[in-house]
Amino acid sequence: MTTLHDVTARSFDPSAMPTVTMVGGGQLARMTHQAAIALGQRLRVLAENPGDPAAQVSPDVVLGSHDDLSALRTAAKGSHALTFDHEHVPTEHLDVLVAEGVNVAPPPQALIFAQDKLAMRTKLSSLGLPVPAFVEVTSPADAVAFGDEHGWPFVLKAVRGGYDGRGVWMPADAEEATALVTDQLAHGVQLLAEAKVDLKRELSAMVARSPFGQAATWPVVETVQRNGQCAVVIAPAPDLPEDTGARAETMALELAAGLGVVGVMAVELFETHDGELLVNELAMRPHNSGHWGMDGARTGQFEQHLRAVLDYPLGDTTPLAPVTVMANILGAAEAPEMSMDERLHHLFARMPEAKVHLYGKGERPDRKIGHINILGDDVAEVREQAERAAHWMSHAVWTDGWDPHGE
Repeated sequence: MTTLHDVTARSFDPSAMPTVTMVGGGQLARMTHQAAIALGQRLRVLAENPGDPAAQVSPDVVLGSHDDLSALRTAAKGSHALTFDHEHVPTEHLDVLVAEGVNVAPPPQALIFAQDKLAMRTKLSSLGLPVPAFVEVTSPADAVAFGDEHGWPFVLKAVRGGYDGRGVWMPADAEEATALVTDQLAHGVQLLAEAKVDLKRELSAMVARSPFGQAATWPVVETVQRNGQCAVVIAPAPDLPEDTGARAETMALELAAGLGVVGVMAVELFETHDGELLVNELAMRPHNSGHWGMDGARTGQFEQHLRAVLDYPLGDTTPLAPVTVMANILGAAEAPEMSMDERLHHLFARMPEAKVHLYGKGERPDRKIGHINILGDDVAEVREQAERAAHWMSHAVWTDGWDPHGE
C-alpha cells in the first residue's frame, strides 16, 4: 500500500512505462487496473479506504479523499495523466491541478457537464441537441408550475450527485412536489425538473476521444433498467434501425468533440416510440453500459480509456460476436448462506461460457457486486442465459429450478 509520504518521495523515471492516476477506488478503477497491467502501465489509485475494490488489487494506492486538494496533488505527482472513477471531484481543485501542469483527462471544462445536470441540459440545448423539457427549480412554485405545464408526474432531479435511482423523484401532484422540493432545498440540494418521457427503451452510445482528436465508437446498446438501476445491457441494441444507430453514434462523436472530452464517454439516450432520440445523461468515464466490451469487443472501454488519456492510437471496437449480453450481479435482499466462491464454482460447472467479473465488494441489497458477460448468436437465448447466471450469483437460486447438487 502506497502512503502519501511514499508518493511524495518517489522520483519520476521518464524511461518507465506511463503511470495513470485514477481518482476513486471503485470497480471502474479496479477494471481499469486490469487493462493497465496488460499494457505494461501502472494505475495509481486515490482511494478513501484500503478495502475499496481498486485498492485491493493495485500496488500503487494513495489513501485520501477526492475533495482534498492535497491528496489530489499527491496522487497526481509523477503521473502522465489524472482521470476518474467517478465525477465528484470539485472542478476548482482540478483547475488548480491543470494550472500546476497536471494532465487532467477529461479536463475540468468538459467534466462539469457530467457533474452538473443543469449545466449539461443548458449546454446541450444551446448546441441544438434534443433533450427533455427542463427547468431549474428554486422554489416549490417552480415545480408545481412545471408539472401543470408538462404533466404529472414529472422527473425531479438533484443537479449534482445521485445515480442508480438516487437523487431522482417523480412527484405525482402539487402536494407531493411541494413537500419534496421544500425538503431538498432545506438540505441545500440544487434541483432540476424534467418532463417524463414516454419512451420505448433506453440506449447508450459510447465514444472514446484522444487529445489528438481521434475518436472511436462502439455499437449502440440497449440498457434495461429496474428500480432506476441498470440491470442488463444488450449489445448491439436489438432491432435498432441502422439510421437511428448512426444518428446516436454521430451525436456522441460530435458531443465528445464539442465538449473537449478526453477518454471514454457514455451518452445515455431515450428512444421514443416514434424513433426520436433524447439525451438523458452523460458520463465521462468508463460506464456500466460499456462493460460488455470487456469480453465482447476487440477493444473494451477500460483499455480504450487508457489509450485515450495517454494519447495512444485508439483500438478497434468491432464486436466479437453477433450479440453480447451483460447482466449485473446485484446484492440480494438477504445474502445467501452459500459463499460467493461456491456459487462461482457451480456457475462454471453449469455455464462454462459465462465470463464473470467480481468487484471484491461485500453483499448488500441492490449493490453492484459484479457482472456477467455471455456472447452468442440469438438475443433472447443469450439474454436468458446471462440473466439466469447473474440471478444465481446474487441469490444462489437457479430461476429454472435446477439443483446444483442433483444427479
